[in-house]
This record gives sequence, C-alpha cells and structure tokens, in this order.
Amino acid sequence: MCIYIMVHMKAFETLADETRRQIVELLRAGELPVNDIVGSLQIHQSGVSRHLRILLEAGFVDVRPDGQRRLYSLRPEPFRELDLWLAGYRELWHERLDRFGKALERRQRKQTREPHKRKEKDSC
Repeated sequence: MCIYIMVHMKAFETLADETRRQIVELLRAGELPVNDIVGSLQIHQSGVSRHLRILLEAGFVDVRPDGQRRLYSLRPEPFRELDLWLAGYRELWHERLDRFGKALERRQRKQTREPHKRKEKDSC
C-alpha cells in the first residue's frame, strides 16, 4: 500500500509543475517535436528538454526518434492509474456533494415557505 501511494505522490509531484502541465496539455493534441513545444511555451529549449526528461522518467511521455528530431507523445497508462486511484475519492466527494445538495434543497424549500408565514403574521 505504501509503495502504491508513493507512486502516486511521484506522479503528483511531476504534474505539480506548471510548465510540465502545459507540456502535457500541448501533447494532448498529439505527438510534437521539441521545437514546437518550445515555440508554444516561449521558454528556452534547455528548460523544455529538462521538463520533458522529468516527464519521460516519470512515465508520462514517450519519445520517438524521427531523423534528427525527437517526437514526444503522452503515454495513457499513468493517467489511467491516476484516474483509478482518484475514483475512490470521487465516490467520496459525490456522496458528500449529494448530501450537500439535498441540504440546500431542504433549506430552499424552507425559505420559500417562510415568507408566507411572515405575511400571515404581519396581517394579524
């Protein structure tokens, strides 16, 4: 269990960086060479390369040589693993949000009935 949690912590640490999240967003559209990523992010190639290396080591991206270029793409597996891990928490939040929604509905019903009661008291 501890190893399982540590794996997810590493994933969250990897994705915690804004630049790496931006790279992931760019790669959602498909495979890209480093120069296209550099052009989109407006940061130096060395910085993009460092972030791509971190994403690669964490298993979030694949790299494919194409002549002199290196094409990067997202790997679906780590995102699926995160999704499975988060599913249990989603269930917890859905239950809480459902209870919260029901409490709001009860409160709104009560508030819509109270103005009628106030009017009756005022007219007496």
